[in-house]
Amino acid sequence: MSKAVPRMVEALMAEIRGALSAFRHRPVVIGICGAQGSGKSTLAEAVRRQCGAEGLASAVLSLDDLYLTHAERQALSREVHPLLATRGVPGTHDIKLGLDVLDALESGGPAALPRFDKARDDRAPERNWPIVAPGCEVLVLEGWCVGAFPQRTSELTDPVNALEAEEDPDGRWRRWVNDMLGDSYQRLFARMDRLVLLAAPGFEVVQRWRAEQERDLAGHPAPGSKVMTEAEIARFIAHYERITRLILAEMPARADLVIRLDEARRPLEILRR
Repeated sequence: MSKAVPRMVEALMAEIRGALSAFRHRPVVIGICGAQGSGKSTLAEAVRRQCGAEGLASAVLSLDDLYLTHAERQALSREVHPLLATRGVPGTHDIKLGLDVLDALESGGPAALPRFDKARDDRAPERNWPIVAPGCEVLVLEGWCVGAFPQRTSELTDPVNALEAEEDPDGRWRRWVNDMLGDSYQRLFARMDRLVLLAAPGFEVVQRWRAEQERDLAGHPAPGSKVMTEAEIARFIAHYERITRLILAEMPARADLVIRLDEARRPLEILRR
């Protein structure tokens, strides 16, 4: 574990302790937002382990595990826009599934946590979903657009990159994604008690971070997995550029905790609201 991680974990634990003191409901929900490759999953897992060390029952739910099935996304690509075949943007998740998990946990009972098999590009069978025991006190919800707000319609007119200009020239895809973000996703995000932002130094570093993830994948390949080329990575992250840039511009002013990262993902500063 990087020496920087314990410092970030302690900052999140302070937020968790504050939420546990402020709210009677359980579990308290801690959202972690961060661009691709920023270390969300690593941090969330470290927080889960620290919760265990402090006697707190906890679980982690990734927005990535709420993806629609492959068949459902293929249907969207035919019926709404071809770009929706690529998982990740708002509208490609089963938000009702995430809300159902929260409802089950808040009822005090056990809950099955969805899992998505990225090697198969499809949801894992329910028999493989881990079960959270009754009495969960802390749920960490992590994802690249957790807590994001939609844009005004007027802000969607001009494309932000070649993908939007060439493959969404009329703006139909980005308007649909924006509408989805402004609807069911806000209902999910409203359930969070604290919002934490891992703030990248800029969108430009995201491609390098994502490329590092791919190199790690190449060194430890999962069965059936495919490593992306640099060109494929660039096209992939272009799907997320608009919302990521908006998050980096406006979320620091409202997140409960902002961890500003340098290009090596080390925390430059940790700011509490």
